[in-house]
Amino acid sequence: MLLLIPGPVQTRPEVRAAMGDDIAPWDDDFRAEYAAMRPRIVRIAGGEEGKDVALPLPGCGHMVVEAAVRTFVPAGGKLLVVRNGNYADRLVRLATEAGRVVVPLEGPDSEPMSPEKLDAALKANPDVSHVAIIVSETGSGIINDPEVLGPVVRAHGRRLICDAVSAFGAWPFRLSEHPECDVVVFTSNKCLEGLPGIGFAVAPIERLEACAGNAGSWLLDLHDVYRHAVVNGWGSFRFTPAVQALRAFRIAMDLYDAEGGQPARLARYRRNADVLFDGLVALGFVPYVEKRHQGPIIVNVHQPKSPAWDLKRFIALMKSRGVLISNFWNTKAPTIRIAAIGAIEEKDIRFALTQIEATLTEMGVGLREAA
Repeated sequence: MLLLIPGPVQTRPEVRAAMGDDIAPWDDDFRAEYAAMRPRIVRIAGGEEGKDVALPLPGCGHMVVEAAVRTFVPAGGKLLVVRNGNYADRLVRLATEAGRVVVPLEGPDSEPMSPEKLDAALKANPDVSHVAIIVSETGSGIINDPEVLGPVVRAHGRRLICDAVSAFGAWPFRLSEHPECDVVVFTSNKCLEGLPGIGFAVAPIERLEACAGNAGSWLLDLHDVYRHAVVNGWGSFRFTPAVQALRAFRIAMDLYDAEGGQPARLARYRRNADVLFDGLVALGFVPYVEKRHQGPIIVNVHQPKSPAWDLKRFIALMKSRGVLISNFWNTKAPTIRIAAIGAIEEKDIRFALTQIEATLTEMGVGLREAA
C-alpha cells in the first residue's frame, strides 16, 4: 500500500524492522544509544551542542506542542497565535485550556501570514510575550516561514514558539540563527520518516532554566525533562518511553544523513509536490492553495462538483488500487489532501495520479467536470 497522508508517513523497511526487538529502556546499552541520539537531534535543528538541548517526550505532536506552551509561557501569560489553519485552531485550544491567554491573529487558510500583519498585531498587543506559528499547515499546505516571521518577532523583543511538526527536517530552519526562538517542536515521524510515538523539542538551555515551575503539569514540563537528564544522565527517562520507536528513529536519522540531510530531503519532497500539483491540475482539479503559496508537504485540491462525486467511495476505490489518502478534510471548503512526504519518490506520485484518473473514470466523474 502506498501511503500518501501527512503522518504517519510511508517509511523504509529498515525503519520498520527496528521495531522487531524487545528492549529494556533502562538497559545500559540502550541508554548509551539514546544519549547519543540527543546531540544528533540538536544538530538537525541547527542548534549548538552545549547551548541547546533535545527534549524527547513520548506521545503525539499535540502533546509536545502543549508542553512547549506550558513550559515557556507562564500561566496567565499572553500568547499570539498565527491562526490561518486547522492546526493553529488546535494550538489555540491547547493554550487556552492550559490557562494561557490567546491573542489570535486571523488569516485565510490558503495563504501564509504576512510579516506586515504580524508586525501590526505585535504593535497593537505590547503585553504579548510569545508568538506561536505552525510552520506547515497540513490542513491546507501553506508554509508560515520562520525566516519571514521570526525577524518580526525578534524586532519586537518577543519570543517564538515554532511548531514544526510536519515540516522539521525538510523545511530550512536553524535554531542558532533565531535568537528569538524559545523552542522548536516536531515528531519522530513526518519529514524525518521515523515511526510515530515520540515528540521532540529543541530549546536553548538558558531559556529552559528560566522556565522552572511554569508548566503546571509534571508530564508536560520540558524543564523537568531537562532537569531529569542533568541529574540522572542523558540516556535516562522520566517515564517508560516508546522505546522501539526511539530505536527506529535512530535508523531514520541514519537514512536522513545518508540521503544528504535537509537540502536533499526538501528537494525530493518539493519535486513530489510539484509533480502532484501539476498532475492534479492536468486532471481538472482546482488547487486550494495558489502555486506560489504551495508548500512541499501536502497538496490540497477542491473536491469535484460533479453529482457523481463521493469522497468515501473515492477513498475506498483508491485504496483498492493500492493508494491510501486522507478520508477527511480540515479546510474551510471541502478538499482532498494528498501528501508529498515520506519514503516516496516521483514515480510513486505518478503512480498515484494514474490511479486517481482511473478512479474518477470508474466513478463517472469527468476530468473537466471535476473542475
